[in-house]
Amino acid sequence: MAEVWRYRGQEIDSEQLAFLREFIRAHAASSRWKLSRQLCEALGWKQANGALRDMVCRGMLLMLERAGEIELPPVRRHIRGQCRTRRPRPEAVLIDTAPLAMPLKSLGSIEIQSVRRTADEPLFNGLMEQYHYLSYAQPVGEHLKYVCWAQGRPVACLAWSSAPRHLGSRDRYIGWSAEARRRNIRFIAYNTRFLILPWVSVPHLASHILGRVARGLSDDWERMYGHPIYFAETFIDPGRFRGTCYRAANWQVLGLTTGRGKNDQTNKPNRPIKEILGLPLTPGFRELLSQL
Repeated sequence: MAEVWRYRGQEIDSEQLAFLREFIRAHAASSRWKLSRQLCEALGWKQANGALRDMVCRGMLLMLERAGEIELPPVRRHIRGQCRTRRPRPEAVLIDTAPLAMPLKSLGSIEIQSVRRTADEPLFNGLMEQYHYLSYAQPVGEHLKYVCWAQGRPVACLAWSSAPRHLGSRDRYIGWSAEARRRNIRFIAYNTRFLILPWVSVPHLASHILGRVARGLSDDWERMYGHPIYFAETFIDPGRFRGTCYRAANWQVLGLTTGRGKNDQTNKPNRPIKEILGLPLTPGFRELLSQL
């Protein structure tokens, strides 16, 4: 049996396990949903915007139950779409797919629309599902979604999410301590998806969109979640892409991933190694991210 369990940045030792067992016994009448929220309240587990971290808490409790360390209340009802493996896939989108090929200056005005929690969010989900090689993936935690429009048609989509906790190359580039990283990781946004729709052939469009989105990302994030963003990052699979548009938009190569993933327990590569690219969004990003 492991002496210390780890889940999404949280460490659970034997003393905390004893507390959890007693807490569950004391709240035996609570459902799993209510129990995770009560536990967050008791431990002060909250996001920067004040919302409870109940989804992280619930995942941690499920991990410990599967390991035989705790016993949760029985499941009272199954909610459709709650399990990721059973989540309905985004529906297909019917749009004009006629080729759009021209110089950037001939494309005209480009509107960049943040669609998180709007009526156009299903459009984003459907386009990613149909046309991105990785398909759509439901983000976890804080995230934003953008649809870019030109000539009355969508031409691109971008998704941003909470940053991975540990990235050696990034952490060395920033120069922050482990404690500063734990406190300030929320000020980094991770570009999880970038899609130029396949019928769009406009040179320099991708780097143009990246530059414009990066300039407004921090303000958009603060409006949605109550805090700014100081640094942006992404991964590039060098076996598929060169990352030319990121480099043209002034992103820097920081290093390589280890190929082990965030929940690795073996210390052995189990997925493709990718390049890590980063973009400071404010001149004093190192000082801001290193504050304790």
